[in-house]
Amino acid sequence: MTVPKGTIYGLLGASGCGKTTLLSCIVGRKALNSGEIWVLGGHPGSRGSGVPGPRIGYMPQELALYGEFTIAETMKYFGWISNMTATKIDERLHFLLAFLHLPGADRYVKTLSGGQQRRVSLAAALLHEPELLILDEPTVGVDPLLRQNIWDHLVQITKNGSTTVIITTHYIDETRQAHLIALMRGGYFLAEATPTSLMQQYNSESLEEVFLKLSVIQNQGKRRRSSIAQHVTSVIQVPSGVINEAAIIDDEQGEMSGEFGDNVSIGSRGGRISIATENSPVPELPPDEHPPVTVWDHFKIVNVSHMHALIWKNFLWMFRNYPVMAFIIALPMAQIILFCLSIGHDPKYLPLSIYNPELASGESCNPDQPYECNSSTLSCNYIGELKRLSFDVTYYDDMDKAKERVRLGKSWAAVGFSSNFSDALRSRWELSRNVPQYDIIASDVEVFQDISNQNIGFYVKRNMYAGFENFFQDYVECCNSSRKMGKIPIRFNEPIYGYRTPNFMDFAAPGVILTIVFFLAVTLTSGAMLLERNEGSMERCMVNGITVLELLFAHVITEFLVMFVQSILVLVFSFAVFNVTERGPLWLVVILTVLTGLCGMCFGCVVSCVCDTERTATYLAMGSFLPIVMLCGIVWPIEAMHHVLKVVSYVLPLTKSTESLRAMLQKGWSFEHPTVYAGFISTLIWIAVYLVAAILFLKFKKG
Repeated sequence: MTVPKGTIYGLLGASGCGKTTLLSCIVGRKALNSGEIWVLGGHPGSRGSGVPGPRIGYMPQELALYGEFTIAETMKYFGWISNMTATKIDERLHFLLAFLHLPGADRYVKTLSGGQQRRVSLAAALLHEPELLILDEPTVGVDPLLRQNIWDHLVQITKNGSTTVIITTHYIDETRQAHLIALMRGGYFLAEATPTSLMQQYNSESLEEVFLKLSVIQNQGKRRRSSIAQHVTSVIQVPSGVINEAAIIDDEQGEMSGEFGDNVSIGSRGGRISIATENSPVPELPPDEHPPVTVWDHFKIVNVSHMHALIWKNFLWMFRNYPVMAFIIALPMAQIILFCLSIGHDPKYLPLSIYNPELASGESCNPDQPYECNSSTLSCNYIGELKRLSFDVTYYDDMDKAKERVRLGKSWAAVGFSSNFSDALRSRWELSRNVPQYDIIASDVEVFQDISNQNIGFYVKRNMYAGFENFFQDYVECCNSSRKMGKIPIRFNEPIYGYRTPNFMDFAAPGVILTIVFFLAVTLTSGAMLLERNEGSMERCMVNGITVLELLFAHVITEFLVMFVQSILVLVFSFAVFNVTERGPLWLVVILTVLTGLCGMCFGCVVSCVCDTERTATYLAMGSFLPIVMLCGIVWPIEAMHHVLKVVSYVLPLTKSTESLRAMLQKGWSFEHPTVYAGFISTLIWIAVYLVAAILFLKFKKG
């Protein structure tokens, strides 16, 4: 493919023949498996070549615009990334509005018709007056008059030789105005010449007829020819070298297809062949014209003008989508509120079935009855203590009935006393070592539990123990003995860390806070980058010279602010509203939470690079959610895991940070403690890993 400077080069061919892929190679967004491309004095992608960059204007097949922007804002954005001044952008905008018959500059792109949107896309390619203008089907959906105006403009800008145009189109006849055209089919060039010479060479009245004849020749075999092929080639003077003699198609049937006509079966199960005339060999390509290297070039990571345009674009998109952004910011608040209201609290009013033969049939205990040393209804004093611990008790006159309520799921435990419980308990207390065996048995409280729910089962057992201890201490006190005599002889002093009554919310809150911040950051970043990539706007920006690092840093900077607001709101609701325990340095808590959100953003970048659609990204993000929640010690201690899973757990991104935050909140440890700084180090390592992975994926997974 040879495109002389200052020409209009028409690239024609059926869908899927490789036109768009070839253009992607020319602009430096795809790499060749073999061969070379030399564009504007250098290899695409080489330093200083300007390809990709502002020397190229590119209009892709898809719209590749931001629907929430006005026409003026769209031109401003593409002008900035092409290093244009505001004055020059305004000047070109006024010209393009009139030339392309566009509506007012303040119209939003998404409100335009399909044809108008295509014209805005063309305007973005023409804006900075590039040296090489590549237009992929620019006249689709454009009325004939405007189509002619576009072609007249292309002819005009190529007259002085400063601009070269490569254009693909469905309208084959309009390429008569091109200086050169190339007919492409099945990955091969059929011909490359001027429109007039092609029609003369193949004795045709139109380029469509030329393409049809060349397609037949391409499909014909050396050994066998269909009648169609013989008929067509009999009226064509095939120049020498037009058929690739090295290729043989040994099939009866072939095929001609494309935008230029219906499918015609003329045979070929084998691969198509090149039939372009073999002229003089292509000369060696000259070396790249590298500009001199300065010291600053080695340290220049991003272009300030590019970063300004990208950050402005990202913030403008957020502002225009304020309902979505409001939802994104409010979502973590809603999640932490739901967590604090629903997790970690003691269950209330759990039903207990009571069988108490110390009472007369149909009689109930008075929960407020005073303690008496010689009372015959001490069971009622114990039941009163259970009621004060928020149990909902129901009396039954038979133990089997009480247990049946448990079997039916109507009660969490059946509690039974003996008929002489009070006397036996006094005997057990007063006789001590000499208490009869039958009094020991009669003083027991029988409990039949439903422990299918481990948490509620544990809570019932704990409170029945605590209730009995409180009841017995009150009883021995009323008998003029020390309360300590009624206490289990284990003294639990004030805890070094935590509270006497553990709160599961305090245990789970650090992991839940980090999980909310991490995965909302994943969703925010992956969604934004996938949206740009799938709409083609990311590819268009990178053709205009935006680098991988600039694109990544711009998303990280803008979405970092959103994530920061989310993190602060989560912490405010956790500590100020719901009083989650916070004993450590708050500034370290904020930094670790924000770093975890940044880690989630970097993971979101990786997700968006690996996945091609929002659906697969959602599957990947959600698929990683449950393993992280289960294995990072968020809802259950790591010490209780299988020994193999422990090893896996310690290398996951939220394990060390959760331990670090938990140590700061509940133990009050600061940064000098290894558990605390290990969480910071682990998070920073994962940020670096995710960033490097995202950069590599963006660099090598082009398009």
